[in-house]
Amino acid sequence: MFGLGAQELLLILLIILLLFGAKKIPEIARGLGKSVAEFKKGARDLDEEMKKEGTEKRQPPDKQNLAG
Repeated sequence: MFGLGAQELLLILLIILLLFGAKKIPEIARGLGKSVAEFKKGARDLDEEMKKEGTEKRQPPDKQNLAG
């Protein structure tokens, strides 16, 4: 994981614990989890929209659009 060993990760977690305190860490984790979920939802929606646009452009035009 990013070339970090167990000791480095432990040190980072200890620094985070000291900076934010034990009570604040679950709130931060919850907010981060919600943010990641919202980002994934947005990316999925964008992907679906791109696929929808791609299939619409490949369909032949309507006769009504040709007369317009």
